[in-house]
Formats: sequence, C-alpha cells, structure tokens
Amino acid sequence: MEGMSLMQQLANKQGAALFPAVPLITCDPYFSLWSPGPILYENDSKHWAGETKKVLGTAVIDKKEYRFMGLGRQPAMEQTGSEISATASRYMFEKGGIRLYIQFRTPLLLEDLELVSRPCSYIDLSAESTDGKDHHVQIVFQFDRAFCYDGNIHPEMGGGELCGKAARYAWMGRKKQMPLNHSGDGITIDWGYLYLAAPKGAAASLSYEPEGMGLCASLELDVKTDGAAKTYFVAAYDDIASIFYFGKIMPGYWARNGKTIYTAIEEAILQHDELMDRCDRFDGELAKRASAFGPAYQTLCIAAYRQSIAAHKLIADEDGNVIFLSKENFSNGCIGTVDVTYPSTPLYFLYNPELVRGMMRPILKFARMPVWEYDFAPHDVGRYPYASGQVYSLNPHQPVAKTVGTGEKNGYVFPMYYQMPAGADVYLPDHQMPVEECGNMLTLAAALVRIDPEGEKGFAKENMDLYGKWVKYLLEYGADPGEQLCTDDFAGHLAHNINLALKAVMGIASYAILLETAGDQAGAEEYMRKSRDMAADILQRAASGNHTRLTFDGPDEGWSLKYNAVWDLLFDTKLMPEEFYSNEIAWYKKRQNRYGVPLDSRNTYTKSDWMMWCAAMAPEKKDVEMFASSILRFLEETGDHNPFPDWYDTVNAKQIGFQNRTVQGGIFMPLLQEQVLR
Repeated sequence: MEGMSLMQQLANKQGAALFPAVPLITCDPYFSLWSPGPILYENDSKHWAGETKKVLGTAVIDKKEYRFMGLGRQPAMEQTGSEISATASRYMFEKGGIRLYIQFRTPLLLEDLELVSRPCSYIDLSAESTDGKDHHVQIVFQFDRAFCYDGNIHPEMGGGELCGKAARYAWMGRKKQMPLNHSGDGITIDWGYLYLAAPKGAAASLSYEPEGMGLCASLELDVKTDGAAKTYFVAAYDDIASIFYFGKIMPGYWARNGKTIYTAIEEAILQHDELMDRCDRFDGELAKRASAFGPAYQTLCIAAYRQSIAAHKLIADEDGNVIFLSKENFSNGCIGTVDVTYPSTPLYFLYNPELVRGMMRPILKFARMPVWEYDFAPHDVGRYPYASGQVYSLNPHQPVAKTVGTGEKNGYVFPMYYQMPAGADVYLPDHQMPVEECGNMLTLAAALVRIDPEGEKGFAKENMDLYGKWVKYLLEYGADPGEQLCTDDFAGHLAHNINLALKAVMGIASYAILLETAGDQAGAEEYMRKSRDMAADILQRAASGNHTRLTFDGPDEGWSLKYNAVWDLLFDTKLMPEEFYSNEIAWYKKRQNRYGVPLDSRNTYTKSDWMMWCAAMAPEKKDVEMFASSILRFLEETGDHNPFPDWYDTVNAKQIGFQNRTVQGGIFMPLLQEQVLR
C-alpha cells in the first residue's frame, strides 16, 4: 500500500474480508471503540466489552443531511468500500454527488513507546466530486457522554472549549471525578475526560453541547472538481490515573514526566503528516511480510495487531522501567496474567522485546513480596486497573474472596494483597498453576536472551534467583503434572496433561539457555541434559501410534494441540525428533473442521492463537495458510459481531467466550519463527 492514496487503497479493496467487528479507536482497554459489523451506519459503535459508546457521523452536502456512522433519523449514505490495515480502518461512502473517505487510525508503532502510550487517535476525512460539480460539505461527528462513565446511571457532566498554541479543543467529563473507583472485566471507565481537537487553522468547530449528545466536531470541506478536499481531527482520552501499581498511582507512560493531555494532543497534531507516512509504510511492510505465507494469514495478522496492543496499558514504574500490563478481557479481568502474556508475546518479540520485559516485571516484583511464599511463579498481579497482588485462587475461607471476587460487574476492588505478610493464608496452593506459570516465565526469559541478547543481559542476571527456584519446581513436578491446573482448563480440568509436561521440558531447557548466557557452561549442559531426558521420557509415555495422546493416562484416541513444543524449534534445542512435528501436524490436518482444528479431542472448540502456534511447527509454509484460512473463514461467517474472539466452535462458528484479548498477538508466531530461524 506504500505510495498509494487512501482512495486508491479503498478502490483496490472492494473484496476486503468482512470482520465481525472493526476497530475504530484502539488506545488501551478503556479507550477502545469498535463498529459491531462491517457497515458503519447499521449499528451504533461500542466499547469492546459491548457497552454502547455512540458516535453519530453525518454529512451535510449542499444543505442536505445524510448519515454515514451510527443509527439515526437521517437517510444513510451508501457505503461502497472498506479496508482494514494494521493501524487503520477505512471506509468509502457516496451520496449527493460526492465520494467521502473516512480513516480511523491509532498510530500503534511498537518501536515508539511514546506513540504506543499516547491516548490519541486520528480521524481523517477526504471528499471528492463524482458528478463534475463543486460541493460544500459539512462533516459532523457527535460523541456521546457515555464515553466518560460506566453503566446506565447518567452522572452530572461538564465540559467546555478552549484554544491552544497548535490546536483547538472541546472536552467533557463527569463533574464528580473519582479516578480508579472500580476494577473488573466487562466494565468501562468511570472517570477522566474525552477530548476532541483539530489543527488551529482548520475550518472546524469543536464544542461541548450539554443538551446534545456531548462533544461535537464540525468540519467544513469545499469540494472542487479538480481534486480532493481533506481535513482531520483527533480524539483523545485523559484517564488522569491509569494504574494502581503496588501502592503508587501511575499515569500512562506518555505522562510519566508530567506531560499534560494538551501537550500530547498538540504533539499529535504537529506530527500528523509524519505519522500517517510512518503508519502507511509499516502497514505495507507488515502486509508484505505476512503475505509470504498467504492472503489468509496476512488478513489474520492485520485483524490481530491493534486488538492485541490495545488490550494493554503502558506505564513506567517508579524507576522509569517499562511496565506493559495486559487486561484479561472477557475472562476475569485480571491484570498482568502470565498465561495471557505467554501466548501474546510473538507480536512483541517481533517488534519490541522491551515490551515483553515490561510484561514480566510486575510478576517478578510480586514474586519477591512476603505474601507470595511459594516456590513457583504467580498467575497475575491483581484485577485491572489494580496491580495490588494476585487475585487468582484466593482462599475461599477468606470472606473477601467471595464478596469481591464475584463482584466484577459491580467494580469491586480487592484488598491490598501485596502489603500482607507471610502466613496471611491468602491463597489456595493446590488451586494454582505452578507448572504453567513457571514454564511460561522461564521460556519467555530464554526467548529474550535469544531474540534480544543486548537488551536482556542485566534483566536475566538480576532474576536468576527466581528462575533457579522455578526450574527446580519443574524438575520435581513437570514430567507428569498430575492434578495441576493450566491455561487450557477453561475446557475442563485436565490431569496428567501431556502438553503441560512439554511446557515443563521447555522451561528446563530455557533455564539451560539462561545459564549459558550467564557463563555457567557446566550448569547449562546439565540442565539441557535433564530437559532432553524428560522430553524423551514424555514422548515415550505419550505415544499412541502416529500421534501423542491428550493425557498420560487417557485413551489412545485422545489428542491435543501440542503448541508448547514450538519453542523447541525456535531455540533449535532439538529436544523432539522431526517425526514428532510431522506426525502431529498430519494428525491435526486430518481433524480440521470447517473453522479450524479443535483444541483437543474432548470438544469441537478451539483457540485460534494456539492453532497458529501449531501452524508454526508445520514443515511447509502452505500449512500455515491452511490453518489461517479456517480461522479467517470463522471471522467472515460467524454471526457474533465482537472483536476477534480466540475461543470459538470449529463446527458452527459460534464464539464460546473471550473477545478482544491480547492473546491474538500469538497469531504472529509463524512470522516470529521465520525471523528467528532465517
């Protein structure tokens, strides 16, 4: 797409995939706006969780009013084209002698942390004549006040307008501000201020309308027959307080040194043209890179990109370190969950490994606190936006575990577990995920060493004490995890899980890689030998003809996606023989349904992230495209209009649960493998 105009791009994309929901504004878990369907005016826009956050878009063409976005009384323009790239969603409309182009873009360029964290999104407009006549067009966007509160109880609102050095603004928010006043999953922000801004010299009017929807941006375009008229504005959200991080209230990374929202917006205005060019180049490069596997895989990468990034909040800790906190969307709302981090990391290893360290730092910090008394890694560090200590597997004898744990929709906030002393009896040790999280953390640490050795030197060294404790746990319990819980237990608890045992193998091999990096060659050889011995033992006990079983004690016909083995290929550790991979892939291909390969033999549903991890294990690129095609078919044919779900049924294309999750960064595993192995 590099070098092509927006009009050319849309004209060439009439056959673009029909996504179940289209990203419009994707800054973070709270400032996240989607169109629930491919036609922009057939539904009202929503937050990813399903709450209506309406934007009404109208065009007054030569004094006749039409609607192009949201539901309303005005007749609709005809949507004649749409296209989605990694950083932008574009639409084309026609009516009244003009062709209108609208682009929603959040410049999420992962190498630039200022941009990733800046809470600003662009809406670009372009119009041209289709009838050989000049036209005057007024484009109006109205943003509902619901952007600034959660639920159906309408609070008192306030707002206003002002003029700055490079921009004009309108803003609105609750009159009574209570930052960080809730935590939970399918809820939206209840504090902060929404801003609309336009360049100071633009023909635009920005206003807060207390008797109307809320904020209004009105932009004038004089469309001549000799070319297109263009303009844009910025939508931004100042959440004031972003994250409670172990006792400190932290702003977004962009504001870590005291920068205000006005400065951030003015920077966005001044950098508009430059950022449009940078984003266009990136979108083209990613599309070209992914197309090497095929058009379906290319489309999946585009669908996953903004969703994965915007399911995080980027902050800096008190020492200025990058902290990249995931929100476990439509699961339980946990913040910084290890088994959500683990599947999402291929995207971040590809474009900025520092963000993987930013995901690991909160877990490592909490693991050193007195309340965490265990020899294995934690599961999470709280419930979004409170990083106040793990909330998974709380002791049910503690009354707060029931009253707060079941109060997600009410926004209840957990106690400050991170402050509690050893012996506080907060957690149930038997209900944790020890092998899962130890294997995840060790594998990610080794991947950082291999993929970003310069950036990883100090980080690995300062955490070797924890890694050493966690690898001992894997050596003792990993060969047969017994009754251990794991990330696949949303499909029902699974004891003696072979895929989980393979994760333990990779965790032990990862520790060997870490020891080698630290200069302990003898120790590295010892742990690599232990991982080889464990792998050989597991494969022998798991074998069932031409595939591996689901569990060690299960029937021969049982099976599962052995996605954890992909790291053996990325690390080139050769723990598993080549025939293991060829046999597994051949088995999966035979069991593929219309919308993909089931997660295991117990049911017909799958996880799309894990499917693409397995696709990366396939010996040929064409197999990646085969798996990708079934996932894309699901996106195009599902009747559920939600952001890219990762858990769905491979027979009827029904979403089971989970949506808008960062785990879709795992779609990038084939690209990561190609980069590492080339």
